[in-house]
Amino acid sequence: MSTPHIDAPAGAFADTVLLPGDPLRARHIAETLFEDATEVTAVRGMLGFTGHYRGRRLSVMGSGMGIPSISIYATELVRHYGVRRLLRVGTCGAVQDHLALGDVVVAAGAGTDSRVNRRRFGGMDFPAIASWPLLQAVARAAEARHAALSVGAVFSSDLFYAPEPDLVSTLSRMGVLAIEMEAAGLYGVAAAEGVEALAVCTVSDHLLRGEHMGAAERQSGVDAMLRLVLDAVSAMPVPR
Repeated sequence: MSTPHIDAPAGAFADTVLLPGDPLRARHIAETLFEDATEVTAVRGMLGFTGHYRGRRLSVMGSGMGIPSISIYATELVRHYGVRRLLRVGTCGAVQDHLALGDVVVAAGAGTDSRVNRRRFGGMDFPAIASWPLLQAVARAAEARHAALSVGAVFSSDLFYAPEPDLVSTLSRMGVLAIEMEAAGLYGVAAAEGVEALAVCTVSDHLLRGEHMGAAERQSGVDAMLRLVLDAVSAMPVPR
């Protein structure tokens, strides 16, 4: 079986797929956190792997950057490979003072300047929200680890270099936790396809204070978040 963007046999992907933006991070997850991981696709260098974590069969695949890219891969994974749970795992830029580098942000909902969800929703504003079972599972895993979470709204920007000078202050004033580039699109795909989705991000940059993680800090911070997410999804019942 193959799609325009994935070349993998039927059954190659587990029912749950983690979606880091960087395909090399997908490889890192497979090689360091999975057991018996096998590469299942590498079209256009967008690497995908399936293995096991604590006995649970799981997959990971790069999604690229931005809503259009993650929407392509999420849609094909659901429609052609039967995936039922999609989890964006990545980084974000904080826009609230109480957040610090390394904190974990869980996107209960996602606003956006993209029009993709309006197109899906007949021109109206679509409430891009997370799957409650996935969010609850991550919250429970964090409690078991005595790890702090910040749960709330994020903003999925179409532009990494946004031209609006007041964007950060506007988002901060409205209580948005952080900026990233994929969650709103992923939540739109999940709603349209009838599957579950959640975005979980490590704060790698603080946009109010001009703080940024170094490469080593980013790797260790993201790995801690990944283990939390893997603990959560591996303990969940198999999706129907």
